[in-house]
Amino acid sequence: MLKGQKIVVVMPAYNAEATLAQTYHELPRPLVDEVILVDDCSNDQTADRARELGINHVIRHEQNLGYGGNQKTCYRRALEVGADIVIMIHPDYQYTPKLCTSMVSMIAEGLFDCVLASRILGTGALRGGMPKYKYVANRLLTLFQNVMISHKLSEYHTGYRVYSRRVLEKLPLDNNSDDFVFDNQVLAQIIYAGYRIGEVTCPTRYAPDSSSISFARSMRYGIGVVNTSLAFRAHRWKLHASPLFSPLDGQAKSTGS
Repeated sequence: MLKGQKIVVVMPAYNAEATLAQTYHELPRPLVDEVILVDDCSNDQTADRARELGINHVIRHEQNLGYGGNQKTCYRRALEVGADIVIMIHPDYQYTPKLCTSMVSMIAEGLFDCVLASRILGTGALRGGMPKYKYVANRLLTLFQNVMISHKLSEYHTGYRVYSRRVLEKLPLDNNSDDFVFDNQVLAQIIYAGYRIGEVTCPTRYAPDSSSISFARSMRYGIGVVNTSLAFRAHRWKLHASPLFSPLDGQAKSTGS
């Protein structure tokens, strides 16, 4: 716990048997109260390895629900076990768990409602192995979203995040995609509702055992990001109601035009 708040780590996992232990062992144990791993019908022994490591809650989907569908299960269980702050980190060791303490502190101290680990704030994204086409796409999509959403983040595409309980309780997560654009929709909802987002710089690690999506799925993700931004703007201007944002209208704070 930190300042009396229960800290729960969730790991949306798919074929993470080889890297799970390294990720798990670097979690700051005095800080983390419980760990939840959701195995999205992996082809390897991810769930068995998680149980061997002693992870508190291991859930295995009997069919693949997708990255977003996996996270929906993660957050439901985290709220069920009483989490006050939820850390979402991939078990493929692409992101270092050593940042958890700093990120959680920013929420526990009441400074932010969501904290992102940004690969772009520093200068090591390309040195860390991020493919050039992904880096360029990241920068272009982020620029587009900052303009369309009237916000300013260094990147919208990191898979390492920390959320306060109230954010996860209030967002209509079940209305979001079950695919990779889920993460992007969550950030758009957080901004629409007026919650505070902080960022910390995060080292980048791309290796053969890091999870990745194909170029075709990356293109589909990019289209989803554009559509999310357009839906945000259309909803804000009352041109077209979106189920991503309609449930937030009663609680949305002023976040700009």
